[in-house]
Amino acid sequence: MPIFAYTARETASGREIRNTVEAGTEQAAIAALLNRNLLVVDIRERIAKRGQTKGGKVALNDLVVFTRQLATMIDAGIAIVQALQALAEQTPNKIMRDTIRDVCTRVESGESFSEALIKHPKAFNKLYVSMVAAGEKGGLLSEILGRLATYLENSERLRKKVKTALMYPTVVSVVAVVITVFLLVRVIPTFKEVYSGFGAKLPAPTEVMISISEVVQHYLIYLIVLAGLAVWGWLSYIKTKNGRDFWDKQRIKLPIFGAIAHKICLARFTRTLSSLIRSGVPILEVLQIVSQTVGNTVMEKAIKNSATDIERGEGISAALGKNPVFPSMIIRMISAGEQTGNIDSMLERVSNFLDEEIETTLSGLMSLIEPLLIVFLGVVIGSMVVCMFLPIFNLANIVNGPTH
Repeated sequence: MPIFAYTARETASGREIRNTVEAGTEQAAIAALLNRNLLVVDIRERIAKRGQTKGGKVALNDLVVFTRQLATMIDAGIAIVQALQALAEQTPNKIMRDTIRDVCTRVESGESFSEALIKHPKAFNKLYVSMVAAGEKGGLLSEILGRLATYLENSERLRKKVKTALMYPTVVSVVAVVITVFLLVRVIPTFKEVYSGFGAKLPAPTEVMISISEVVQHYLIYLIVLAGLAVWGWLSYIKTKNGRDFWDKQRIKLPIFGAIAHKICLARFTRTLSSLIRSGVPILEVLQIVSQTVGNTVMEKAIKNSATDIERGEGISAALGKNPVFPSMIIRMISAGEQTGNIDSMLERVSNFLDEEIETTLSGLMSLIEPLLIVFLGVVIGSMVVCMFLPIFNLANIVNGPTH
């Protein structure tokens, strides 16, 4: 469909707007703009590149606000085009504003809301589009958008909890590294100069610490570059298929943190599954979408294997139960939901339970990490200080040298 670049003025405020609109003909484009209360000053057809779409990645918080506001406006009886126009004007984020305007233009041109959203995969993922499409088919768009907003809010809240929990130990670890490097580069060389004037053999721990200090002094730049390359190499490796498979398999086996990572993936799985089933999306399509959003390749493979078994006629609980990555508690809850016909409610309860468990575990971990980090700092820095002060404890022998 042709794209027209236009310059127009708002009838109410007279503000000039420059944007693009997609329409079958120039007359259709002008008519669409008039419906938006825009007086066309200039309009020209622009040759668009095939498959090119506008917009970019949108922050989850902006997406939550957009979804919640759109659900409220549609529920109040406002037409979707008018709602999108209003939200585009109110949104402070430029990327989000341009994305909404493009979606609005496509809807005005005759596309469905879900079809317009597909053109912006960076802003609206497959889960989002599938739930909107199900809402359009069932005539429950406002209700589905409300559920979607709640789902996104829960996801954002969980992400913030994990981020906050990891922030403290990360900052303390960085500070510990900086202090250690400072002691090795600036403080220990001073002690070395003092002790070198004694002309006596120093204690072994002190000599080891001085040797480490000399290595760090001479090769600090190389060590920093090497550490940077190591981090870059690791991040690049886990972006590959083999690297991601390896890391996803190992991270759910890590002590303490592995259990948290596993529960986070399970919470995402159950919440997404519940939302899609409740929205009326077919189960095989649900499992396909969930496998792409769960965030772990081990669980992704397990879900896809389960989808194959379900397609052959097995129940959801029986198919998932074959994979040890899903705990028996979740399987029992899903089985009970299948028997009562309330599988979406059961899954929602499981996701809420997992969220509470994650929050409790993170709170306990934070209480445990704080003293452990203090002990870690005390051991590392304290060891360096003790090593450098050992000669002082034996100062008389060192100064006088060995007796003959």
